[in-house]
Amino acid sequence: MVTQPFTVDLNKPLVFQVGHLGEAYDKWVHQPIVSKDGPRFFANDFCELLTRTKWWVIPLVWLPVVCWLVSISIQRGLTPIEAASSLISGIFIWTLLEYTLHRFLFHMKTTSYWGNTLHYLLHGCHHKHPMDGLRLVFPPVATAILCLPVWTFFRLLSSPSVAPALFGGGLLGYVVYDCTHYYLHHGKATKGLSQTMRRYHLNHHFKVSTKGFGITSSVWDRVFGTFPAIKSI
Repeated sequence: MVTQPFTVDLNKPLVFQVGHLGEAYDKWVHQPIVSKDGPRFFANDFCELLTRTKWWVIPLVWLPVVCWLVSISIQRGLTPIEAASSLISGIFIWTLLEYTLHRFLFHMKTTSYWGNTLHYLLHGCHHKHPMDGLRLVFPPVATAILCLPVWTFFRLLSSPSVAPALFGGGLLGYVVYDCTHYYLHHGKATKGLSQTMRRYHLNHHFKVSTKGFGITSSVWDRVFGTFPAIKSI
């Protein structure tokens, strides 16, 4: 007897369906549905609420944390200029982290039930529904969890006085990334740099998902050979 391939019912909560796609998941998730109406993720209303985040929540929550981290470094002996230098260094490190996470974590290939399910929650949902404005930025709880290993990395990389400001720079880079990402999908980029960035990013969504992993910058795509062919942009 021939087994029929699994079909996702878009009228039902999606999260616990996508895992059944198996090897077909990667192709399915990269066939975008362009609609501002986001799908239902969970049957449970509380779980569903946790998946939805307004873009302005990101700076509201994290910019005070950035200021607090910089103040800790100053309290531990850094001069304002040294703290600013550490902050800028953290932003630079973030640009590489942004590229690395997007390329290797957010675009990892999965085929198992739980692998597909977790990938869909992490990034696959954004590729399937790229105009869903409430699931474009990271919920603060998810960001806090991801911050733990990143903070450990920054702490090992630098001294106790430098680490807070350096990490604060990384966090500031993240805030700029998430807000920029939202703008590229929902802002009115009509000319200049914003239009170029928008075209570059939407090329990643609708033409070549294996290229163009940078959001705030294309520098690391150029360095690591994932810059898309000019004619495809």
